[in-house]
Amino acid sequence: MNTGSRHIADIAAFAAILLGAALAFPAPAQAARLKDVAVVKGVRENILIGYGIVVGLKGTGDSNSAVTGQSLTRLFTKLGLDVAQDAGVNSKNAAAVIVTAKLPPFARVGNKIDVTVSSIGDATSLEGGTLLVTPLRAGDQNVYAVAQGALTIGSVADGTTTNFPTVGRVVSGATIEKDLELNFAGKKSFRLSLHNPDFTTSARVVTLINAELGGQFATARDSATIDVVVPFSYEGNSVELLARLENVNVVVDSGARVVLNERTGTVIMGENITVSPVAIAHGDLAIEVGKQQAQEGGARAKIERVMEIKKTTNVSDLVRALNTMGVRPKDMTSIFQALREAGALQAELEFM
Repeated sequence: MNTGSRHIADIAAFAAILLGAALAFPAPAQAARLKDVAVVKGVRENILIGYGIVVGLKGTGDSNSAVTGQSLTRLFTKLGLDVAQDAGVNSKNAAAVIVTAKLPPFARVGNKIDVTVSSIGDATSLEGGTLLVTPLRAGDQNVYAVAQGALTIGSVADGTTTNFPTVGRVVSGATIEKDLELNFAGKKSFRLSLHNPDFTTSARVVTLINAELGGQFATARDSATIDVVVPFSYEGNSVELLARLENVNVVVDSGARVVLNERTGTVIMGENITVSPVAIAHGDLAIEVGKQQAQEGGARAKIERVMEIKKTTNVSDLVRALNTMGVRPKDMTSIFQALREAGALQAELEFM
């Protein structure tokens, strides 16, 4: 190859690199790590639940619960005490509770997890109580952990009043008794799922992963799903591969959206939201977007507050103008609804 041909090839290669970079980052924006915008399928928490008894309460337990009495009778029988099945055991120092916990991904036998304990009877407080041995089951009805320990009840700043005395926690109160069978290191492929589905973001992730690995290893199935084939050099070592990929920076794209909370007056806006030329009249105020104000007179003379906003108006400018004119949250909600119905708001409108 002569010098001229080599120079042309170098220019073509450089142009290809620029094209790839343009696809991954079409506009200046804040990049986020891949681990913060997507999850690996199968790597998630599992919910555990169980029924237990809290004892040691200071007269604040269940007053007369058949469930609590029945549970105490069965407990005493298992401990070797001769208690008649129909002799109901009542004690205001005990309370029936539901125990919940989250089993982390890749949890192993012997690991400790926190549990939340919630009263299901008429107990007034669980403060000072101790949770007795409670098996915790997952959706498959298998026992994955066993909980026991002293409860802690959160207090407000003055330390005298409890926020929710019928709910408590046992820190590191459950021990995992069963492993989750998952050979992750030996996987030949895995699937990424975006927290916020978006075709543009999905395409960018694929481009970035393939650039990072130097080949066509990632493909997008849809706006939320990316399949990744483990390269030969990473076979049997998917953990190291994911550790490399999860720190890849990606610019997240999203559709234009405005979220309104009428109760609190909160307005949350994404970027690239615009308002088409339109005139707004609401109560005693009027706003014109992208038009010259009309001469005062006739109906306009009856409107006390008038404001004009430039043609390149975005939602941020509009909200700022409405706030300047003292528009209440309820009025702002009505205005945005009307803008959306008129087709002037180029964004999705969502109410909380």
